[in-house]
Amino acid sequence: MTEQLTLPTPGEILATEFLEPLGITQYRLAQAILVPQSRIAAIIKDGRVITADTALRLARFFGTSVEFWMSLQGQYDADTARLKLGEELEAIEPFAAAG
Repeated sequence: MTEQLTLPTPGEILATEFLEPLGITQYRLAQAILVPQSRIAAIIKDGRVITADTALRLARFFGTSVEFWMSLQGQYDADTARLKLGEELEAIEPFAAAG
């Protein structure tokens, strides 16, 4: 049986670690970073991917690095894939150990 964990999405982190503590609405953020409000809503509510374009804008606005946002998305994607693959991934023998 594969254990299912609930991973926070990058959008959930954006909302809980940035917007809520700073009192910034999705609408205000969208205006500030010059994107449609629907993009921010989709990232937060629907798990839309944070693209390089959006990561650059978020980094500029929040004073973080673009790598922070890209890494957050990449780690989420990798963790989600790891959970999905489960035992299938474990069945793959690393090349260095093959032989």
